[in-house]
Amino acid sequence: MHFADGAVPEDYLVYVRRKYFWIMGGLLFLFFMLIYSISVGAVEIPLCKVIQILSGQEVTTKWDETVSSIIWNIRLPQALAAIVAGAGLSVAGVVMQSILRNPLGSPFTLGISNAGAFGAAFSVIVLGTGRMQSTVANAVIINNPYLTTMVAFIFCLLATGIILLISRVRGSSPEVMVLAGVALSSLFTAGTMFLQYFADDTQLAAVVFWTFGDVGRVKNWLELEIMAGVVLLAIIFFIANRWNYNAIDAGDETAKSLGVNVERIRTVGMIIAALVSAVIVSFLGVIGFVGLICPHMVRRIIGDDQRYLIPGSTLLGAILLLISDTAARLIVAPYVLPVSVLTAFMGAPTFIYLLLRGYKR
Repeated sequence: MHFADGAVPEDYLVYVRRKYFWIMGGLLFLFFMLIYSISVGAVEIPLCKVIQILSGQEVTTKWDETVSSIIWNIRLPQALAAIVAGAGLSVAGVVMQSILRNPLGSPFTLGISNAGAFGAAFSVIVLGTGRMQSTVANAVIINNPYLTTMVAFIFCLLATGIILLISRVRGSSPEVMVLAGVALSSLFTAGTMFLQYFADDTQLAAVVFWTFGDVGRVKNWLELEIMAGVVLLAIIFFIANRWNYNAIDAGDETAKSLGVNVERIRTVGMIIAALVSAVIVSFLGVIGFVGLICPHMVRRIIGDDQRYLIPGSTLLGAILLLISDTAARLIVAPYVLPVSVLTAFMGAPTFIYLLLRGYKR
C-alpha cells in the first residue's frame, strides 16, 4: 500500500503487525502440536526423544530403534498428512467463499468432496486401482494413486462445472448454493451406494471403511508427497491472486472496473480447488467442514483481507485437523476414531449457526 506523503501511519503498522503476530504465533503452535502429536498414542514417547529422533541423532539402543520406526513410518506421515489435508481443504474453502461470494462455500458443502469420493470409489472398485483387504488397519491400499486421483478429479471437476453453471444462471446466493450442494451430495452418494450394491462382501466393507475420512490412511511417503505437492502449488497460486480475490469480494462490477477477468479467475480458482479436493479425498476419504469453519474463524481474528486471510486459513486448517487427529487417537484409546467424525461434530453446529445468522440478516 502506498501513501501520498511516503509515510506509513502508525495505526496501519499496528494493524499489520497484529495480523503477522497471529500468523507467526500459529506457526509456532503448529510446530508444537506436530511434536506433541508424534509423542502421544498407544506407545508414549517423551517430547525430548521425539526431537532427538527427528533431528537425526544416532540411534544406539533397541528401544531407540523401535521408537524411530514408530516415528518415521507411522506417526510422522500421519501428522504431516493431517497438516497437508487441513491446509488444502481450508485454502480451497476460503477461495471458494471468495470467488463465489458465498460464506457457505467449501468442498464439502458444495458436494465436491462427495463427487471425489464417488470417483475414487469407482476407480478402486471398477478400475481396480486399489487392493482390497479385510484387515482393520488397511481396508484399501491404493496401488495406482495417479489414476485414482485422476478419476476423482474428473468427478470433482464435473461437480465444479455444475456449481459454476448454477451460480451463473441463478446467482451464487447462500440458499441456492446450499441446495445445489445438497443435490450434488445426494447424487454422488447414491452413485457410491450403487457401486457398493454390486460389490462383494470384502469390497463393500473396504469401501465403507475407506469413505470415513482418516489421515492415518497415508501409509507411504509417495502419497504424502503427491498431496503436499498439489496443495503447495495451489496455495502459491491462490496467494499470487490475492489482490484479484480482494477485488471480487467488492463485487464483480468493481473487480471488472479494476481490470480483473472475473470469469477466468473464478473458473481457474474453482478448478484448482477441485484438484486439491480430489487429491485429498482420493487418499484420505471425505473429511467434512474443515474448509467451511476455518476461514470464518480466521476472519474473526484477522479480517477479510485475502493477503492475510489465505495464509491464516491455511495455517488454521492445518492446526485444526492435526488437533482433531490427535484427539481422535486419545478419546477412546487404544481404539482410533476416524478424524472425519470429530470434524463433523465441530462443523455441523457451525454450519447451522452460519445458516441462522444469514437468515437473521
